[in-house]
Amino acid sequence: MSNYREGDRTSIRTLFCIGVREAFFAAGADERKAVVEESRRAFASLSERFGITVLGTMDDDEVMVGPSTTFPWTAYILADVPDYATATQICTIVRDHPVGDVQLWNYFTVQARLGRPLFFGNE
Repeated sequence: MSNYREGDRTSIRTLFCIGVREAFFAAGADERKAVVEESRRAFASLSERFGITVLGTMDDDEVMVGPSTTFPWTAYILADVPDYATATQICTIVRDHPVGDVQLWNYFTVQARLGRPLFFGNE
């Protein structure tokens, strides 16, 4: 195990966990459409903007209906990020990106889990 723990540390494997808040479901169709459009803008080109490698995404909105205020979340982005500060900047997208007169955090919550690749199951 010591070799595994001393391995490549050039990036941090990060799971961004995104929950959908009640305000999204309470919103009308036009407001929800605006949230979706702004979400696409806010999270566009993460690799170019932040120097990360997006490994995958997952959205379980077809089998999870309603707000997700704790685990399990609604959507995930798995990425390798260069450092803790970058992970923080990506979470801050939800704090700062506007949707009309409010920010995305009115509709979403986000948290990041930081670690390293698991030593098995990668092939």
